[in-house]
Amino acid sequence: MQAITLFWFRRDLRLQDNAGLYHALKSNFPVLPLFIFDTEILDELDDPEDARVAFLHQRITELQAELEHLGSSMLVRYGKPAEVWPEILQDYLVAEVYTNHDYEPRAIQRDEAVQNLLAQQNIPYFSFKDQVIFEKLEVTKLDGKPYTVFTPYSRMWKNCLASQMETIQENGIEQVISFFLKPYPTEKYYPNFWQTAPPPLPALSAMGFQPSSIAIPPTTVSRGLIKQYDKTRDFPYLNGTSRLGIHFRFGTISIREKARRALELNETFLNELIWRDFYAQILFNFPHVAQRSFRPEYDQIEWRNDEDEFEKWCAGKTGYPIVDAGLRELNATGYMHNRVRMITASFLTKHLLIDWRWGEAYFAKKLLDYDLASNNGGWQWAAGCGTDAAPYFRVFSPAAQQEKFDPEYKYVRKWVPEYGTDAYPKPIVDHKFARERCLEVYKAALKGG
Repeated sequence: MQAITLFWFRRDLRLQDNAGLYHALKSNFPVLPLFIFDTEILDELDDPEDARVAFLHQRITELQAELEHLGSSMLVRYGKPAEVWPEILQDYLVAEVYTNHDYEPRAIQRDEAVQNLLAQQNIPYFSFKDQVIFEKLEVTKLDGKPYTVFTPYSRMWKNCLASQMETIQENGIEQVISFFLKPYPTEKYYPNFWQTAPPPLPALSAMGFQPSSIAIPPTTVSRGLIKQYDKTRDFPYLNGTSRLGIHFRFGTISIREKARRALELNETFLNELIWRDFYAQILFNFPHVAQRSFRPEYDQIEWRNDEDEFEKWCAGKTGYPIVDAGLRELNATGYMHNRVRMITASFLTKHLLIDWRWGEAYFAKKLLDYDLASNNGGWQWAAGCGTDAAPYFRVFSPAAQQEKFDPEYKYVRKWVPEYGTDAYPKPIVDHKFARERCLEVYKAALKGG
């Protein structure tokens, strides 16, 4: 039996500029790529038309075709990793396993279990940084502790980036870039894929899912959009954001490539990429945030958690037009404009006093670009309980946000066509009353904490 290296795809679904795959292809054995449709994740999804699963299946199908073109294939399994891996080790003579890091608590547990299983059979396991530029404790304060405030983190992030510069050739052009943004030249080593016939992929329907009507944004963004990003990104009626979130989430694009473009074109766009790194290192260094407030005293808040009001928020029927437009955009497309995410999250937590975890879970269910670290970080920021958070006494006025970011109601009229008619609901809570109630409840909790 041929001894092989397995490369385990997860959040890195591309052949180009893939750190772990690059190292796997440079190993001493032919490389067989592996992907596992993880039932521990899929079984928690309650929508058979979940666009993310359809996208994932489509992407694996495309990767399989790319590998077939190279004379190779991908091993695709369906099940719990803890049960799938022993089967794989029976079917193949696995010499080494390569993959890329995942920083979510459940993923870390999964990887540790697989690593222990491999260790029992003396199979080396190698993992690499791929989905972020800086991870874990690579960007720290002078005392070695992780940053919990974004602005000083971003300054140090940029200092670290500039600390190691190298000259490279890209597309025949010589340029000086940071060592941390260098692409991994996997293409050089494609002949090292195991030349084998492809086994069939499990069908989407066999996993209990079906194609979705929701469109997936492209992997490319115009230079003009990135150049204008700082001027257009806050206005939801404009096409002013990249919509690349789902591709960062599943690694269908390289973060290094996009960071090089951002450095060239727009610092505000680069800052958005730094926020991704910031929240990823927060989740890794403070894993309690996945279930609890970063600031423990905020877990004392007495949330109202009115289920009827929550349902109206989910449906986009609160009587606040910019809030309702955001939720309807999310429900229809799997996307919500970034500025509107802040407005809707603030409204749920502060106007309605509904636990931020309820909103976070709803976004997790609906967002194409759902990412635990960024979603959690954004919700805790809005609720005032997270790192670098908006102070609890800052309560967004939906009317003021409307006036500032959608003054002509273009965004609202697109998603809430009945706005301005008798069919549109009255506000479910008065802003002034809600603000005062929020301040009282937060004050009481923080005094007790």
